Amino acid sequence: MDKILVTGALGQIGSELTMKLREIYGADHVLATDIRQIESDVVQSGPFEILDVTDGKRMHELAKNFKADTIIHLAALLSATAERNPLFAWNLNMGGLLNALEAAKETQSQLFVPSSIGAFGPSTPKDQTPQVTIQRPTTMYGVNKVAGELLCDYYFCKYGVDARGLRFPGLISYVTPPGGGTTDYAVDIYYQAVKTRSYTSFIDKGTFMDMMYMPDALQAVVQLMEADSDALHHRNAYNVTAMSVDPEMIGAAIRTLLPDFKLDYKVDPIRQAIAESWPNSIDATAAAEEWGFTPIYTLEKMTQDMLQKLKQKVGSK
Repeated sequence: MDKILVTGALGQIGSELTMKLREIYGADHVLATDIRQIESDVVQSGPFEILDVTDGKRMHELAKNFKADTIIHLAALLSATAERNPLFAWNLNMGGLLNALEAAKETQSQLFVPSSIGAFGPSTPKDQTPQVTIQRPTTMYGVNKVAGELLCDYYFCKYGVDARGLRFPGLISYVTPPGGGTTDYAVDIYYQAVKTRSYTSFIDKGTFMDMMYMPDALQAVVQLMEADSDALHHRNAYNVTAMSVDPEMIGAAIRTLLPDFKLDYKVDPIRQAIAESWPNSIDATAAAEEWGFTPIYTLEKMTQDMLQKLKQKVGSK
């Protein structure tokens, strides 16, 4: 990677990945784009352009003029938000992806597209979900992700587009607030632990989902994109994970550092149904074997870092 265009650069992943890429490859080598412009490190630390990813002509022009050799396509509507507006989600998620694939084809760029554990469904094996397995999601977000994996495979086979992707679990970060995902309780619980010492979870106890701390996710993107193309057999849909947890486990980890933290529940039926359709745990063996994926952060190590960083960011009573 040398000249990198990032879509959705002000989102949960983009706001941190853009900064990491600029640290590695140089600020002038990473063009950040988003549908809006706000005061942020992403906007101020390097080139930035407004981009609606449903505008294919604009995306292609930006990639061509920047001489991009890599496109990181992150702009998308997340799971719970997509379920409330499925038609808009289809048009944004799939239309944006098609435009990114076309831009990558025309500029002969590498392309990174995140998939998700949302690509699985109720009929998928729940425990240690295999890399290759049945995928019949019951959400629009999940349908978008499965279709996206297939489209990226198609563009690789048909046009030679070097598309690559990760099936991300829930991503936990102190940098950006929750953004409408089903796994976002695992972000908000830390914010509220620092602010109020209590949290009401919209996901029920005993609901296990895979999670990963953002530094591991960012490193995985860079590592995958720098990997030898010939070594990649599952290139557009690698299972990656660091831990399988439920709200009680996160609460217990927080209480080791904040003993007065209280956790209760008010379950959101929509997000709970989505969570129950996803795996309890997934198998990331293929990513480890094909390009060396190895997460660093455990639940305990992540919790310690999250609480320390959030105390600095939002303060603590």
